[in-house]
Amino acid sequence: MDRECSQLLPSVCAVLADSRQLVADDTFLEKFLDWFKTLTETESSLLLLQENPCLTELITCVLKLKDPSSSTLSFILRLTGIFAASESCFQYLQQRELLISLFGEVGPLSSALWEEASVRSGWVQGVHSMVQHQSALHFLCNCGAIDVIFTLQGDPSLFVASAANQLLVHMLTFSLQSFQTKLVNIKDCDWPVCAQKLIVHIEESLKSNSASRIKQSLKLLTSMFGCCHDLWTEVLWSQLSERIVYLLEEKPVHAWHSLVDLFLSMARSPVFSCPECSLWTSVTCALEHLNPAQVGRLAVGVLKLQECPQAVRIQALSVLLQPMDCVLKAASHPLEYPGLLNRSVNDSATVETLLSCRSSCASLLCQTLAHLEELQYLTYLPVDLPYIPLLQSVVTILQFCIGLATPASCLGNKISRILIGCFRVQRSALDILGALSHRESHSVFMGSVSDILLAYLKSPDTSPTVLKKSFQATLKWLVRLSEAPSSRDHWQQTEQFIRDLFLVLQKRLCSPYWEVRDSALEFLTLLVKHLREKDGFRQVLFSSEVPKLTEDLLEDPESYVRASAVTAMGQLSLLTQLISKMPGIENGNGKEKSIVAQLQEILSTDSEGFPRRAVISVFIDWLKEGHPDVLKDTEQFVSSVLQAVNSDLDWEVKAGGLELAEVFSAQTLGRLGLAACPYAAVSSSATRSTHLSESLQIFCRVKLFEFLFGALCDFDRPVAQKACDILITLKAELCEESSLREGTRAGLSTEAHGIAWLEETLRRWSSCAEPCPRGNADGAGSQDPNGVLLVLRTVDLEGLHGSLNRSSDHIEKSPQSLLQDILATVGTLEDNEADCY
Repeated sequence: MDRECSQLLPSVCAVLADSRQLVADDTFLEKFLDWFKTLTETESSLLLLQENPCLTELITCVLKLKDPSSSTLSFILRLTGIFAASESCFQYLQQRELLISLFGEVGPLSSALWEEASVRSGWVQGVHSMVQHQSALHFLCNCGAIDVIFTLQGDPSLFVASAANQLLVHMLTFSLQSFQTKLVNIKDCDWPVCAQKLIVHIEESLKSNSASRIKQSLKLLTSMFGCCHDLWTEVLWSQLSERIVYLLEEKPVHAWHSLVDLFLSMARSPVFSCPECSLWTSVTCALEHLNPAQVGRLAVGVLKLQECPQAVRIQALSVLLQPMDCVLKAASHPLEYPGLLNRSVNDSATVETLLSCRSSCASLLCQTLAHLEELQYLTYLPVDLPYIPLLQSVVTILQFCIGLATPASCLGNKISRILIGCFRVQRSALDILGALSHRESHSVFMGSVSDILLAYLKSPDTSPTVLKKSFQATLKWLVRLSEAPSSRDHWQQTEQFIRDLFLVLQKRLCSPYWEVRDSALEFLTLLVKHLREKDGFRQVLFSSEVPKLTEDLLEDPESYVRASAVTAMGQLSLLTQLISKMPGIENGNGKEKSIVAQLQEILSTDSEGFPRRAVISVFIDWLKEGHPDVLKDTEQFVSSVLQAVNSDLDWEVKAGGLELAEVFSAQTLGRLGLAACPYAAVSSSATRSTHLSESLQIFCRVKLFEFLFGALCDFDRPVAQKACDILITLKAELCEESSLREGTRAGLSTEAHGIAWLEETLRRWSSCAEPCPRGNADGAGSQDPNGVLLVLRTVDLEGLHGSLNRSSDHIEKSPQSLLQDILATVGTLEDNEADCY
């Protein structure tokens, strides 16, 4: 601890020990604790207490107070725990009977303040910090603290209960760290006393009739098996597994959620990865005794594991497929589809009962669909999914939801009544329908899949969120089909689907609901981006009314829609360039120019930020991809965009403008052979000097540096940081060491300047009509290469980069400032009761 803090600390401790003084902000105490945590990690805790006796006096004074505040008492409990983590400091505090007074039965445990959750939380956190040595464990066993922790497991405050659970896990794992080679079974007398107490408590809780106690112990075991992978965990499991299986066999299983968490936690531990491990027997028992609604999470978790017996995997997959199999059989189909299951793992009557009940049907199907969707994205699935029947069962669910399925049984009639118009199930089913596209089959798509997608896209009853999901699933299937090798006949059939799709899209773009128009535009943008190389797709697109409707939506009253229309027009404009020479398609350059002008007008005049951000993103894409209208006069294009962005108040628009400036500068330097490239030929010094001069003139003509220097002075940190990064890159390319030395010999100023000087220079540039003499950066305009280069050399970019990357409170973070703040705010709570946090 430095001298300044040592001088301030006694005054701060005196304030905290005085119940009449009020610390206006409890966050000061949190920062105070963080500071001491850092100190005790680097310095001797005992030495800190001995050199600063005010700390011990603070603890003693708070203990003597008749009515301390709950926040102060909680702070003292946690502070003491931090110091007691050191065994020498622990002995020091114990000799003064401070530990027993704080953590024993005579301390806060017996006071009225124990009713405060913050005090109980401080007590638990203090004990947790303390348990870093065996002396602390012995102390807790002897003073009755362990029983208190057991009680706090069921605390009404979730924060306290969770902290107590984590504390018990820490105590158990810490107490057994040095006993790895001696463990044979739980009854072994070599097990530490603390561990024995904890294990006996767990066993008794599992055998009790209290559902809350059982759940607390299962939660404790889940956390313990999750964080500790030592060999003794297997010994512990061997002692508890029989009782766990008994809980599974109870009817009903009350703690099924906690049991699933426990099995998943253990299954991920390398200790239980062996296929012969008894854990898998318990997992099998859970898959058999719990219904699909309860055990679905366990089934999908087991299927994700690399190490798992194949028989358990097959059983887990069967559990997930059983509800889908029931739905598939509940509807009649024009074609006969094989079932999803060869056998039933659970009693099918249980699943049918769940599907027949309105309260459980939708939840079970949503959960099952989500789990099966997860499996589609695994890089390796150790079991084979019945793809065609699964896909058909998903389509059947979607048909039930809009009344297109024909029930084939009494169960089918019930499912039909429950699922009709159920948005939750529709969304989940469309998600997995899109995921199943990775196993694309043209014949499957052109059958039931394309029909159900068009049905949802056409239906006036489809909600906006379900419509968005329908668009997403359609996009995934079309993209996969476009990438897959297929015959000409197959793609012609797909084109017919696209024609039908664009008829629907035209109607959706005219929807009275802005969410629908927005979703349709987003879908169109992605469709154009992924299918633009397909000739048939381009023909269908430009023979429809979609491009014209999209252009009209640039003037939509809703800003979100205008933004999406801008993005869509950006893709359509790029696509139009590809087909401008295609016969039979009219596309005049005048129309393209009008679109560019429209986007520039939106950038300059739109009152909402979303459309302007979209425009700048489109312009960046055009510049990167070489849009012909941009290439005609790139300098004029960049200059006009930067001019519009420079006066924009939206920091995201400015950030986009900086990205455009970065792309333009990189392209310019690369075109002239100046950008770093391992394959570029080494230019002679004369050629390089010419290219440097040419690139600098280009940058000055578009007023690139005026824009970048202005952004460097911006109040929004992300804008200034980005500008600084770009300028540092340009400085490395344009300002060589040789030119810097020449400037010095010529008597030009090379003194590093900061933001204030740069702002004054920018003001002079804005009022400068004629370029001023070489070397006078203050008077030179932004189009004078020499003046610009001099400013680039002399602004302290590296220093600004460092200051911009520092947090805004780096000065106030010092411990000395913290102590001063505590003293400065004492007693001001009554005057400033509003908490700024």
